[in-house]
Amino acid sequence: MKVTVLGAGAYGCALAGILNENKNEVIIWSPFEKEVKELTEKRMSPKLPNVSLNNKIQITSDLENSLNKTDLIVIAIPTAFLSSIIKKVKKYYQDTPICIATKGIEQDTHLFVYDVIKNILKTEKIAVISGPSFAIDIAGNYPVGLTLACQDKETIELTFKALSNNHFKLRKSHDIIGTELCGSVKNIIAIAAGILAGLKMPESTSAMLITESLHDIKGLIKGLGGDGSTVLSYAGFGDLLLTATSPKSRNYSFGYLIGSKVSKEEVDNYIENTTIEGLYTLKSISELVKNKDVDMPIINLMEQIIYENKNPEELINFLIQKP
Repeated sequence: MKVTVLGAGAYGCALAGILNENKNEVIIWSPFEKEVKELTEKRMSPKLPNVSLNNKIQITSDLENSLNKTDLIVIAIPTAFLSSIIKKVKKYYQDTPICIATKGIEQDTHLFVYDVIKNILKTEKIAVISGPSFAIDIAGNYPVGLTLACQDKETIELTFKALSNNHFKLRKSHDIIGTELCGSVKNIIAIAAGILAGLKMPESTSAMLITESLHDIKGLIKGLGGDGSTVLSYAGFGDLLLTATSPKSRNYSFGYLIGSKVSKEEVDNYIENTTIEGLYTLKSISELVKNKDVDMPIINLMEQIIYENKNPEELINFLIQKP
């Protein structure tokens, strides 16, 4: 089948490799001519060093051509640019099944990626993949497992066929709300875990944070109408465990800087040169929690630490005092 990957970042290129391995006709689309030229000439992304793109994978900035007669669209665009690009997609969209690989919540609307796409394209043919999977590990063909959430039978089966193989495992779910929520909140918890590491707290304290967070995320999922058991899936515990314990996580690394109490200039430089989804998501999640009247106090504390310069050590006090 023909599969179009929107987004030429590390994750988009890694998924393109899986799709190509599974004998699909793959096109990567990027809005940036310079990025298209570099990928076409070098067959390698600077975001995935030492990982070559198969010559059969096409790379283009022509959105109309990339979407023409495609069987599946994979969304791997940073949340901050999602709406503007999906509005361009609408002009050429023909009710094609969609697989979302982007995690997060839109800042202005407080909508999850699924709802943003559904509202713009007016389709129910949307699946979500989420789980513990760094792009470099996917590209290296190491065994990884993700949750595949969808409520449309045709779309979930098509997506499963396109992506699943003997080292890229997908577990099917109907809980889109829980899957997206886990994928968003875990980035904030990963920042908190990084803060603890920066404060020189031991692994035992990190485990405490992860355990407490799982309880809170479960409550939040149920409060928003999802299935609480999703917290035990690849999208839930799996992804939280990975991003809250690995320095390879940009969110964790950002939190480490905060906990280490480095200069404001160093923090600002990291923000300027790095995509930190948890930072983008934090305010949106905070507003969502307030609007839905759901209790998740760690979100409020993280907002105070990041945006109001509250002492990072308050995170330790919070964990000790939390009922």
